[in-house]
Parts: sequence; C-alpha cells; structure tokens
Amino acid sequence: MPTEGTWSIGELAERAGTTVKAVRFYSDLGLLPETSRSAGGHRRYGPGALDRLRLIRSLRGLDLPVAEVGRVLDREDALEDVIADRLRELGSRMAALRWREAALRLLRDCPAEERPDRLRLVGALDAPPSAAPVARFLRRVLPPRLPARLVSSITDAAVPPPPEDPTPAQVLAFARLNALATDAAGAVSVCRPVASTPEGTCRPAVLYDGLVEAFALAAPDVRARRGPFEGEALDCFVAAHAGMRGTRDTPEFRRRLSRFLDEVAHPRIDRFWQLTAEAAASPEPTFGAVDDWLRAALARQVAEAGR
Repeated sequence: MPTEGTWSIGELAERAGTTVKAVRFYSDLGLLPETSRSAGGHRRYGPGALDRLRLIRSLRGLDLPVAEVGRVLDREDALEDVIADRLRELGSRMAALRWREAALRLLRDCPAEERPDRLRLVGALDAPPSAAPVARFLRRVLPPRLPARLVSSITDAAVPPPPEDPTPAQVLAFARLNALATDAAGAVSVCRPVASTPEGTCRPAVLYDGLVEAFALAAPDVRARRGPFEGEALDCFVAAHAGMRGTRDTPEFRRRLSRFLDEVAHPRIDRFWQLTAEAAASPEPTFGAVDDWLRAALARQVAEAGR
C-alpha cells in the first residue's frame, strides 16, 4: 500500500516525544487508528495522528482513564463532562487525604499513653467520615412520634457536616462522636423526656415546634455569652413544654418543669452536644448549649421566686 506522507510507528513516536510502546498501546486500543500498512505489514500513520496522539497524551497527563480518553476522542462535547467528573473525583480524594493527614498529626502529637486509644477511635472512622451514624443516633433520641419534617430539620441543624479541611481536634471529636453514636450499649430511651410527662399527655410536635422557636430566640444570647435570664426566649421555651402537656404556664408548672428537666437530663446526651460543638468548631451554639442556657434561666427564675 502507498506510504508517502505517512509515518512509521517509530517516526510518529519520535515526533510526539513518546515511546513506540505507547503508540502501539494506544493503537491497539483503537484510540490511534493507523492510516495504512507498509508492504512489510508495518503500521503507517498520517499527519493527523500526531495531533491525536498529543491530545491523548495531554488527557492521560490529567490522569484520565483510557475509557474517558476514548469518550473525548469520540465526542467533542464530552470533554466538559469528563472534566467535571474528574474534578468531583479529585475533590473526594483530596478530602480523604486531608482527613488522613489530620488524623496522622493527631496521633503524632498526642501523648504516648493516649495513642492506642486514639488510634482505635480514628481507625474506626472513614476518611472523610459519614454523618449518617450520628444522624441515626439523634433520631433515636428524638420522640418516636415526631413528624418527619421536624426530624429532618432538627437533624440537619444539629448534625455537623465533616469539614473539608479538618484540624486534628475535629478528627478526634468526630471519632468520639462516631463511637458514641454507634455504641449499642448506650441506653437512649431514658433520653426521651416526652415519653413520661407529669400530666401523662404527649404531643411531641407541639413541643419541638416551640423548642425550635425558643432556641432561635435564645441563640444570640448564648452566642454572646450572656448569662441566662428571664425573657421572651424562656417564655417560649416553657410554653412549648406546657403546650406539649396540654396545660397552662403557671409558677407551679415552672417549678415542676425545672425539676422534671433535671431528672431526665442524661450525660450521654450532654456528651453528644459537647462533641458536636467540638466537631463543628463553629461560633453557632448547638441545640444542647441553648437548651442548657434555657434550663438554667428557668432554674434561676424558680429559685428567685422561691426566696
């Protein structure tokens, strides 16, 4: 067959600055079609093969899989989709590397006697971790008859997403939070204060709708580190509990409510809120911090009224 104006596999490799092995590899995969064959049966390539080979090498230089290179060569409009897919993949990989780096720094910098425990905690954590176990734990704590819309909104607000670039302290907090959430031995049922109320009435949706409003009112004071005090936020907080029970907000009810909230408080839940705050590392107070502030405001009011 005629070979004028064509290049041998070696000539093409030399012009492209690559190896004969690479040209043969791409040719065997069908990415680099030959133009003809010489009389001796050797492959010959036309001038267009050089630009195509350079494009293949550029795409492979971006670490694109061969299959993706083929997509781009077959369809000009495929490059944008391939780039977007690659960016997502690299973003996930880089996030995992940043988590592993922070975990290694955590282990490197901690006291030697703490290293085995931290290694166990961090070793059980994905990189980056999933928030799903924490969300499941919170759903178990919330009342079983709470409407799905409230469960979703509370979970979305309360469960911190893993940061893209965590500090070692955040890695440790997420590891401890994951261990707490996945510990099946923990008694979560005692953390459902609406399950046994003084009046025997249970309307969890009324309670949590009111709590969301009360927390929003109190959050600025908690953020500003103001001490607990009487006001609209506390009134809304008490009204939510009274509405759940179908009773009125009275001084006697406030006394009973303050005592009741102390009785149902649970260290496991306190620990949960502490760890979510450490994991998020955000100036925004957690629901647990706001709830503590409102309970303290209620206790202070009740104590002052009893003097």
